[in-house]
Amino acid sequence: MNRTPSSAAPAREQTDAVQGGGPDNGPALSNGLKQRHLSMIALGGVIGAGLFVGSREGIAAAGPSIVLAYAVSGALIMLIMRMLGEMSAANPASGSFSVHAERSIGSWAGFTVGWMFTALLCVAVAAEALGAADVMHQWFPGTEPWMWVLLFMVIFTATNLAAVKNFGEFEFWFAALKVAAISLFLILGLLAIFGVLPGTQAPGTTHLTGDGGFLPKGVDGLMIGLLASVFAYGGLETVTIAAAESKDPVRGVAGAVRTAMWRIALFYVGSMAVIVTVIPWSAPSIAKSGPYVAVLDYLKIPAAGQIMNVVILVALLSAVNANIYGASRMAYSLISRGQGPAFLGKVSNGVPRRTVLMCSAFGFLAVLFSFWWPTTVFQWLLNMVGAAVLVVWGFIAAAQLRMRRQLEREAPEKLVVKMWAFPFLTWVALAGIVAVLLLMLRDENQRIQLLFTGGFGVVLTVIGLIRQRALDKGAEQAAK
Repeated sequence: MNRTPSSAAPAREQTDAVQGGGPDNGPALSNGLKQRHLSMIALGGVIGAGLFVGSREGIAAAGPSIVLAYAVSGALIMLIMRMLGEMSAANPASGSFSVHAERSIGSWAGFTVGWMFTALLCVAVAAEALGAADVMHQWFPGTEPWMWVLLFMVIFTATNLAAVKNFGEFEFWFAALKVAAISLFLILGLLAIFGVLPGTQAPGTTHLTGDGGFLPKGVDGLMIGLLASVFAYGGLETVTIAAAESKDPVRGVAGAVRTAMWRIALFYVGSMAVIVTVIPWSAPSIAKSGPYVAVLDYLKIPAAGQIMNVVILVALLSAVNANIYGASRMAYSLISRGQGPAFLGKVSNGVPRRTVLMCSAFGFLAVLFSFWWPTTVFQWLLNMVGAAVLVVWGFIAAAQLRMRRQLEREAPEKLVVKMWAFPFLTWVALAGIVAVLLLMLRDENQRIQLLFTGGFGVVLTVIGLIRQRALDKGAEQAAK
């Protein structure tokens, strides 16, 4: 397995990749996702709970320069998605970047990044389910949050157990609602900025240059905002996993990646620009109600708080659904490649139901930890995956550096999506990832996450290297 050229894979692996199984040795997954599912998943996947919920911390830290922070981090994720799109379009696989890392770097790399991403999504399932339960608890204060968590977990576990098209349908409508909500917000915001919305006056640049200027807390504030914005983009990688279960994975990946730029610019950078232009960045309402509710309240939109709570709930439930799906598919790919417990690798009707159950169970167990040991075990879990997305991005960039050369030599016709200005921009992305890691070292809370994630990564790497050495030794003995 070590450093197997992508084009030298056996014929069966290539067939399975097209059907959605990737280079997995088990039964192929289904191809039940339609192009409309992938298009909307790619579109709505950009709009996550991190945008609606987490952006208030970034605005508080960076002020109006949060627009610049989201633009810079958005440029980084565009590069990452372009690299991932290049590899996934050339070799669609349910294991996505784990498969690419295994083929271009070694089996230890695929093992490390695959299980780290699976753990990240499983913990994220718990965090998003808890967030959704809090919203429901606000509406129904007589209920207990754990009841809602249990209900959501049962619903989305059942959805993912039934058929991949059910996951696709849920995500299609979740994404449609999120896209409609953020689009309406942007339209109202632009009307207010130009002073054509009834009851508003054009603010001009008052809020951008007043209240301490564009950089009210200096470069340090911008750096904190940059860190907050980077992690808001995590999870976009799932679309390349989902594309492998469509009838035309190459087209699906290519389409999702090619539209990434305008989606990120419009939804993330655009909405941040609207918020800090319409109202002062230091407005108490931003910290109290969140930036989106604060703007809608300022524009006197009736029931703004409840409207945004519905949208936030949808974003959180969408994340629960997508994370169960992504974790189960990544775990299945790892297991089918011999990098996990074989008994979990069974596929029924095109669905890896045992890995779905495993990932859902782990997510719900993490929820229980949040009730039983919120400041110890659950916090450790959160810290362990706190910087995992950066590890994933680093492996994607390293794998693309090697795989691009292999593809150019052996299968140039597979390069239907190409990384821009290769290899210069790949190295720029790697430098950006290193820069974010160095920024994390400056902040105490971020530093703890980085150390935990680093420790987790080292453990996985050691296990992966031991496995790879054992496999290589077994292959040598068999050859003799």
